[in-house]
Amino acid sequence: MRVITGTAGGRKLKSPEGEAVRPTTDHVKQAMFNILQFDLEGRRVLDLFGGSGQLGIEALSRGAREAVFTDSSGNSVRLIQENLERCGLKGKVLQTDALAYLSRGEKFDIIFIDPPYDSGLYRAVLERINAVDNLTEGGIIVCESRAGTELPEMSAPYRKQRERHYGSVKICIYSKETAKAGNENE
Repeated sequence: MRVITGTAGGRKLKSPEGEAVRPTTDHVKQAMFNILQFDLEGRRVLDLFGGSGQLGIEALSRGAREAVFTDSSGNSVRLIQENLERCGLKGKVLQTDALAYLSRGEKFDIIFIDPPYDSGLYRAVLERINAVDNLTEGGIIVCESRAGTELPEMSAPYRKQRERHYGSVKICIYSKETAKAGNENE
């Protein structure tokens, strides 16, 4: 597992031991960041269910202004901190429950959602983001799941934009429409 490009490009990241965390493959990560390539510079990013921190670290390496990493596991939090240090990057790393953190109401430009596949958390997390409104106007949610997982629609101003399949993995992109876009539809 490595940082693909940017200021920390090529740096190896430590992977978690055991099977509690399932790192995103380089192929899927590259596809994900190809989708986001023009939306990263200067943005505030949330890496929910951080694991190793690789998604937030990749975003920082590619020019994100700030990244917040959350994970309920103390081992994952330590791993994220170590990987940030390895890459010479800084981020805010919190050991906390994802739903509780979202309830704080902080706003982000990009939110990565990659919980354990069988956790059943996708719907609850997307509903919480919708209810609390954690995304800035024009912001993006990137959700990684098992290919066969049905991810829900969100209520306006959020909407599911597209889904892409990469072998056994699915990436689903949601966005928050801007007030201007919403007014044009009336």
